[in-house]
Amino acid sequence: MAGEVTNVARRYFCRRIENPPRIDGSLSGVGWTEMDWTEDFVDITGDPELRPRFRTRAKMGWDDEFFYVGAELQEPHVWGTITEKNAVMFEDNDFEVFMDPDGDGLDYYEFEINALGSIWELSLPKPYGEGGVPILGCNLPDLRSAVEVRGSLNDPSDRDEGWSVSVAFPWSGLSKYNKRSSTPPLPGDTWKVNFSRVQWKHDVVDGRYVRIPPHGTPIAESLNPEEQEHPEDNWVWSPQGAVNMHLPDRWGEVVFVEGR
Repeated sequence: MAGEVTNVARRYFCRRIENPPRIDGSLSGVGWTEMDWTEDFVDITGDPELRPRFRTRAKMGWDDEFFYVGAELQEPHVWGTITEKNAVMFEDNDFEVFMDPDGDGLDYYEFEINALGSIWELSLPKPYGEGGVPILGCNLPDLRSAVEVRGSLNDPSDRDEGWSVSVAFPWSGLSKYNKRSSTPPLPGDTWKVNFSRVQWKHDVVDGRYVRIPPHGTPIAESLNPEEQEHPEDNWVWSPQGAVNMHLPDRWGEVVFVEGR
């Protein structure tokens, strides 16, 4: 029997940092140590009995030029296959960032990255469930991203510790998604933000990781999550109450502040 589901949006106080961090995948250097971790990710439904098998957490910071996001993903088998930019990244295990700066549920931005460091950027004028059609390849000029693997990539013969992600999102590119307030934000401004980790079940065939694909409508034919069956796990920072990230009113709240 499923546990009691909670859909209370999480909140994070994102501090302005004094020292810009390196974007090399590592989260242990200057700048990153100034940022607090989020709570551990939970199942996308909010059901406490569907506890994630591996730990995921994130941290955030900002300065005059960038919104910084880092994530740490525990993973005993780090693998990835997609090398093409702006391919459908969630066909691999990936980490995803969703932002709706003005909180209107419309014209929001999405970023995805896999363990190979391949990225996909897109935006939606409105959620899929409201008839939204994604705009693909919305790459922000001057965006920087990197991953660091703690172990060996694409080697089923051993066990890994995991991988981490660092991203610098330029305010200059995010400004077009913010119709109601200033970008960069002012201290006290709140953005709707969420993070997702897609974790596929896999087999090992001929010494290679092979993703167990979904049933139902093929991903290549539809990007709408409501048309997919879900053999994969979906772990998020702020629970959605459904297996659907495209409910922006249920995303978490990031409050930008000057200090602690």
